[in-house]
Amino acid sequence: MNLRSAAMAALLAAAFCAGHAMAGTLSLDGTFRQGGLVTGRTDPGTQITLDGTPVRVGPAGRFVFGFGRDAAPKAVLTAVFPDGTRQARTLEVAQRTYRIQRIDGLPRRMVTPSEKQLKRIRAEAKKINAARGGFTMAPYFEQGFIWPVKGRISGVYGSQRILNGEPRRPHLGIDIAAPTGTPVVAAAGGTVTLAEKDLYFTGGTIVIDHGFGLSTVYSHLSAVSVKTGQGVKQGELIGKIGSTGRSTGAHLDWRINWFQERLDPAFLVGPKPE
Repeated sequence: MNLRSAAMAALLAAAFCAGHAMAGTLSLDGTFRQGGLVTGRTDPGTQITLDGTPVRVGPAGRFVFGFGRDAAPKAVLTAVFPDGTRQARTLEVAQRTYRIQRIDGLPRRMVTPSEKQLKRIRAEAKKINAARGGFTMAPYFEQGFIWPVKGRISGVYGSQRILNGEPRRPHLGIDIAAPTGTPVVAAAGGTVTLAEKDLYFTGGTIVIDHGFGLSTVYSHLSAVSVKTGQGVKQGELIGKIGSTGRSTGAHLDWRINWFQERLDPAFLVGPKPE
């Protein structure tokens, strides 16, 4: 084979390999910011990882993932397609500046729990983590999300709270203030994985699984109208606003999670209803 023929063969082989490497489908859509949710589609059977952590892919090639409050500026998404080819994308994650909130006047026992109370808190935390840690293939999230209640926004995602002068963990949901007894509805369809009337921090609490690791949490309820294992539809009554648990006034603490990552609900709903 002469040099010209060898060069031509090399070019053809490179073109074939390049075309083969691009054979896999990988599309992403969503909010590439701290607190954002991203949905994706790929070829069925593809293996996806985000910064080395596996991301579950459904039979039709659908997958989702989210960025937590303190997500790094860059993340690497890697796909290994069924034919063995690999594709890696570096994702730019927009950073945010968060508010500082000061809340005074809380009972000392709610800010600095006793050892007995800490034991209860740890047991309840395990229960909540289990309720939002499951994976199902039900794609309820595909219908989108709605506001679960009408009211004034009294707390925003990511804000750092200082309780009675002591810095605490950031707030990872949206607080919606409204009178006690105001109806609260499911933000999307799904299955109730937790329905408790009296948790230490969150009082009346509901967790709903929407599929693919996505769940919503509704806290401080005065009434819980659903049971664990019950299926609910978007807009269905699930409880009523209250001021149970660690709360200084009637409101709903509404949260959205991708497994253990807390996301910003404001990214998933339209403008707040008046």
